[in-house]
Amino acid sequence: MRSDASRVAILDATLKLLGTTPLQQISIESIAREAGVGKATIYRWWSSKAAVVIEAFLHTHLSHTPMPRVGSPSEALIRHIHLLIDEYNGWSGRVVAQVLAEGQGDPDVLREFRERFWYGRRAVVREVLEDARRRGEIRSDMDAELQMDMLYAPIYFRLLVGHLPLDKNFADTHCAAVMQVLAPPETGTVAPPAQRRKSA
Repeated sequence: MRSDASRVAILDATLKLLGTTPLQQISIESIAREAGVGKATIYRWWSSKAAVVIEAFLHTHLSHTPMPRVGSPSEALIRHIHLLIDEYNGWSGRVVAQVLAEGQGDPDVLREFRERFWYGRRAVVREVLEDARRRGEIRSDMDAELQMDMLYAPIYFRLLVGHLPLDKNFADTHCAAVMQVLAPPETGTVAPPAQRRKSA
């Protein structure tokens, strides 16, 4: 259908622009011009430039960073984190960093990022995480949201600050460290003070 072809052309044009132009310099007008469509055609599907950019990003990113469904849940998490770090070391990482940077001055951009990408990705990760908790592969006495933050926070910190690389060595050491922290406590291990106070 013509409308489907126009939609694909818009996403392809956005991806092409993102490869050569900083996000802040891209506009609805430049996307429309590159795609060979009118601005009204873009606004038929997206409410803002951020919405178009995020969907174009998702168009390629999710297929490159799947949640593997082989092996144990903890192995799937480790493989997924390796794929994400490798992906964020290139074009996808630059796009995400620019989206998050623009979002600091425009709450609508962060809202689009959370609603179109972040919440959906975390839902998938949480499902695997809960499976790992049920199987006893990782500890269940820690908030699952905190556990997910522990998986992702160091990656986004390096992505945004750029002080150290997002490379295979980091992926290996990060996964080893976080899985050690998330490992179930050994029998006989003294509980943390907060946990002792709860059970007292």
